[in-house]
Amino acid sequence: MKKIAIPTKNDRVDSHFGHAEQFSIYSADQTGITKNEIIESGEGCGCRSNIIQVLRNKGVTVMLAGNMGEGAYQRLVSEGMEVIRGCRGKIDTLVAAYASGKLYDDGSNCRSHEHHHHGHGVE
Repeated sequence: MKKIAIPTKNDRVDSHFGHAEQFSIYSADQTGITKNEIIESGEGCGCRSNIIQVLRNKGVTVMLAGNMGEGAYQRLVSEGMEVIRGCRGKIDTLVAAYASGKLYDDGSNCRSHEHHHHGHGVE
């Protein structure tokens, strides 16, 4: 079973991992996909907060995210998580696209919090 986390805002991917107020966690296995829970991210920017460890402690192995800084990306990878950046759109649709192998990491990292991002989306 894989546990998938997505930075979430109003049932859509929050465009920046480090500023997300919530994360939706899904479980995916051969029988299907279920939404487990929504957790609050707490204080601080993503790579400087404890959210990565909280997600890891919950068994998360995959992060589907809009955009993130290099620090957050490196911390997620060092925790053994698969990271797919450049995601946007409705989170339920995004998880289904991941489960069917239709998502890929676009390799982009934020260099500035004011930077505007474009990625692959599933609307």
